[in-house]
Amino acid sequence: MTSAPAVPQTARYTWGGDEFLFVEIAEDMSLAANFKANAMATLLGEEDIAGVTDICPANASLLIRFDPDVVPPSELESAVRALEDQVVHASSRVLETRVIEVPVWYDDPYTNETGARFRKGHQRPEGNDLDFAAEENNLESAAEFIRRHHESAWLVSMVGFVAGLPFMFQIVPQEEQLEVPKYLSPRTDTPALTVGHGGCFACIYSVRGAGGYQMFGIAAAPIFDPAQRLEDFRDFMIFFRPGDIVKFRPVEEAEYLDIQAQVEAGAYRYRQAPVTFDLERALDNPAQYNKDIMEQLNGV
Repeated sequence: MTSAPAVPQTARYTWGGDEFLFVEIAEDMSLAANFKANAMATLLGEEDIAGVTDICPANASLLIRFDPDVVPPSELESAVRALEDQVVHASSRVLETRVIEVPVWYDDPYTNETGARFRKGHQRPEGNDLDFAAEENNLESAAEFIRRHHESAWLVSMVGFVAGLPFMFQIVPQEEQLEVPKYLSPRTDTPALTVGHGGCFACIYSVRGAGGYQMFGIAAAPIFDPAQRLEDFRDFMIFFRPGDIVKFRPVEEAEYLDIQAQVEAGAYRYRQAPVTFDLERALDNPAQYNKDIMEQLNGV
């Protein structure tokens, strides 16, 4: 069975001014801690407590914004503690979510050009970020790193930093996780839809801007659509949700450009399928669980 940081039975509850309740589930990110954050957020949303205005699950915590004139702080804390107890003592630990295929042009010219402009702020001035990532993970080549990156599933642990940016945690045994340090000095530029990596987390930059994660490629389709032109954004301008499971799929330039054309025409749809995320199965046999999750996309 995969070892993971222990998750305390009871979280730490603190207040942020008059309008925020912060629930710290664990100091370290783990599948178990993140599952607890998402499960509590889901249950709290279903409770539909008057006065609760925002529910924001993160890597290993939960932030709740509320109106103290509508729901007293002590009443809210009691309700959230009851939900935590419900999650801790649940007979099964599952979440209904979805698995999504994300096409990525790895080792693309856009991120390579950007990386070349910022080598002075990088640990390895020669080569590119993929070369550095391969070395850091004791892999033979950048191609081997890319294979390891797209052959496993990634759990969206939280969404934030900038609008729509997903942080993703690899569903593999801890000793097999890809880990890469951030740039020594952050960049002032990162192409929109860059697939990045810092520490143990992958991400997709939703918009162009500053950044410090290593850059491995560029996603072919948007993940943030303020105009909500595409069907996948009909309900909300932000595509990813905490608890989503991502499967990166490598594409070459021709397919990347074809997808871009579909986006421009308003016709692109992400391949996705509903899936039940089972924490125990993910911890017991992550390799097999990865295969089982990926099979959900067959026929979509």
